[in-house]
Amino acid sequence: MQVSTLVWLTTDAGRALLEAARKVHLEAEGDPVRAATAVRRLEPDAERAAAALTQVELRGRAVAKFGEPAAHMFFTPDALEQATRLRVAEHRAARLVAAQVDSIIDLGCGIGGDLIAFARAGLTAAGVDIDPVRVAIARANLAALGLPGAVEVADVEAIDTLAFGAAFADPARRGARGRVFDVDGWTPPWPFVLRLLAGRGVVKVAPGISHDVIPDGVEAEWVSEGGDVKEAVLWAGVFATTDRRATVIGTGGLATITDEDDPYAGQPRPVREMGACLYEPDGAVIRAGLVTAVAAGVGGGLLDEHIAYVTSDSAFQTPFARSYRVLEEVPYREKQLKAALRERSVGSLTIKKRGVEIVPEQLRKRLDLRGDNATTLVLTRVAGAGRAYLVEPF
Repeated sequence: MQVSTLVWLTTDAGRALLEAARKVHLEAEGDPVRAATAVRRLEPDAERAAAALTQVELRGRAVAKFGEPAAHMFFTPDALEQATRLRVAEHRAARLVAAQVDSIIDLGCGIGGDLIAFARAGLTAAGVDIDPVRVAIARANLAALGLPGAVEVADVEAIDTLAFGAAFADPARRGARGRVFDVDGWTPPWPFVLRLLAGRGVVKVAPGISHDVIPDGVEAEWVSEGGDVKEAVLWAGVFATTDRRATVIGTGGLATITDEDDPYAGQPRPVREMGACLYEPDGAVIRAGLVTAVAAGVGGGLLDEHIAYVTSDSAFQTPFARSYRVLEEVPYREKQLKAALRERSVGSLTIKKRGVEIVPEQLRKRLDLRGDNATTLVLTRVAGAGRAYLVEPF
């Protein structure tokens, strides 16, 4: 999409076309040719017609990330994929407000997802990006939501961040061949990130970042939403309150756990036999290395020192793990397992596994399930041996 086309879409005529395209998209019931033909009848300019229909489709996809504001925003497909989910961005903005930050520069702001959260939190927010289209979209998104903020085209490495209370960056981690896992291949590069973290920087990084590359004194926070790990964030020493943190955002709100909650930090990991309950730690907890903190919280231990399953004799509801009641142990070997499930008339089976080389979909087919009962099967290793358990959530 060209900048001129985006600007036109923000006019009264453009907004009218977007609304008409929205209705056409609904009436077309998923038929792209029918939708495109109908929109072209309304707008003879091919570029404008295609852009309007694309925006309608992207807005529908964006609801999962941005909620109601998505209906008024503008996107590109790749920028939408890379944008931070609004609830995650709002958590970050709230932390900055709590740290008494009053202004922030977003270095590489993209379409403005984080800028929106910063502005809604009351921060004076400015953004820069090297891509003129994304800058135009970020401006349009702030304006569409009635939010203040300045956005300019600039090279992030040329920006003086000292005038701002904080500097936020989300380095690009994709190249021509896909994802870039080596920090030296990010844009801007790792030395730039380190300079930010030596000052008042906050940097969004890949959840799989190695603990070994995180500088001393910098807090690493892993964030999940709805059970999926979305990102890791590095907080400069001036904002750090701990070394490692896992933040879990769910339907019931937000919860956080840190290495200060882990009495086993630097100690041997607590290992024990399966108890009455099994806990499956959230991915953010696992990435942060805080599984033993969850074990301490439920008064239990690990089934295996190297596998992220926690067990306890007590039943707890915790935001940091899925909780299961252990019904019984069943044979691990496939032939005997198949017979045990047949005996229990299991026709629907959820398979969970950690530490074993099993593909659940393939195993489910081979088990040839028959019956009216449904259950959950957990496959794992304990002391090097395969074990299988039937469990139910509580």
